[in-house]
Amino acid sequence: MSNKEKSLFDAFAARHLGRRELLDRAAKLGLGAAATSAMLNAAQSRAMAADYDWMANKGQTLRLLLNKHPYADAAITNLKHFEEMTGIKVSYDVFPEDVYFDKVTAALSSKSTQYDVFMTGAYQTWQYGPAGWLVDLNQFIKDPSKTAPTYDWEDILPNLRSSTSWSGKPGEALGGPGAKQWAMPWGFEINDVSFNKKMLAAQGMEPPKNLPDLIDKAAQISTKVPGAYGIGVRGSRSWATIHAGYLSGFTNYGGKDFSTEGGSLKPIMNSKEGKDFTKLWLDMLHKGGPKNWTQYTWYEVANDLGAGTSAMIYDADIIGFFQQTGTKEAGNIGYEAFTPNPDAKAPTPNIWIWGLAMSAFSGKQDAAWRFMQWASGTEQLTFGATKANQVDPVRQSVWNDGDFKTRLNATYPGFLEEFNGAAPGAKIYFTPQPLFFNVTTDWAAALQKMYAGQVSVDDGLDQLATNIASQLSDAGITN
Repeated sequence: MSNKEKSLFDAFAARHLGRRELLDRAAKLGLGAAATSAMLNAAQSRAMAADYDWMANKGQTLRLLLNKHPYADAAITNLKHFEEMTGIKVSYDVFPEDVYFDKVTAALSSKSTQYDVFMTGAYQTWQYGPAGWLVDLNQFIKDPSKTAPTYDWEDILPNLRSSTSWSGKPGEALGGPGAKQWAMPWGFEINDVSFNKKMLAAQGMEPPKNLPDLIDKAAQISTKVPGAYGIGVRGSRSWATIHAGYLSGFTNYGGKDFSTEGGSLKPIMNSKEGKDFTKLWLDMLHKGGPKNWTQYTWYEVANDLGAGTSAMIYDADIIGFFQQTGTKEAGNIGYEAFTPNPDAKAPTPNIWIWGLAMSAFSGKQDAAWRFMQWASGTEQLTFGATKANQVDPVRQSVWNDGDFKTRLNATYPGFLEEFNGAAPGAKIYFTPQPLFFNVTTDWAAALQKMYAGQVSVDDGLDQLATNIASQLSDAGITN
């Protein structure tokens, strides 16, 4: 590498020029794609190592437990960069999501030392953290001797930092006083509306403005378009049915899962606001949803949008992202920052967060922390967003990256605007408590009964609240 080439890549690593200018000038120097990528990685390694000893754990080997996901794929693709920068070897096991969390729970509950770092959802940390299975990452984040000065913790979106930290006391706010940082945000999903632009246009429709408008349009499509229906949402008897579109709309209409008056949890999903919204939700499903809604997971919701079977979905925005390429409806997908309640001022999307957590039983925690810094750092997340499919990056600097914006605007028009409209109100709206999965699975089962007409909405939510109160008492969480 000549001095001129080294200076060029060092200037980029120091953020003195943008990626497009770097690529233009590299091409003028006669550098091909492979040489440019190698020199870029080397320059970023030099910049990151300037004030921090990335080689302190050289010779150690880390083992990761990963879910099969584009976020994991992006890290694996660039893993050689981390190994060269640190001298740390990394091995990993990857499992599909339907068995992944069983693997995590088995490893942690047995206090296994097999894995040092693993992917986790934020909801799962409400079980893992208080059980003593996770390291409180504040001991690293807040210690300048352990964290690289270039690692910008504050650049991670604030609602994601708070949504992955909790005191462990049922009902206390996420990110509140005494909260422990159980995971590093790595990627997230905003539950919002994605739609088929071509299908709506054929009916002379604009994207839905609110839930009543969405119900009308979904009903018209189900009636008028042969072989298609209006709106796809999850409906299986699973916690995941509650956390996506349903809780986002429930919150926008003023509903809450629990109150914490007097310091004790009280189920209030049967409030007037909760009942009014749930009646609208079921009206939407009866008029414009899929016929076998109670079997729907995110997988069916996604496939129907990509196949042109559904006109709209109210689910994770990355579902809409991935249906925009390689599907029958590729190029026809649009995105909406959706405010369901006509009287609300802004969207309130509940979110799913994939994070990286450190096992409390790892004997290589300093090396593990170096990996977690690299994997959630600006350089790697920019790589993931621009060169791979690490959608919905957790860092504001990546959303501001010119190449990322260009990619979104070229292939996913409207996605950036959807993020900008929804992100300020996007966070976890569930009240943290250890029976999360019991509560939400029972909630989904109650919705199915209401949908089938086996019980009214008023009685169904009243019975659910009574059932949850009993479970909390039996578990010793409330008196």
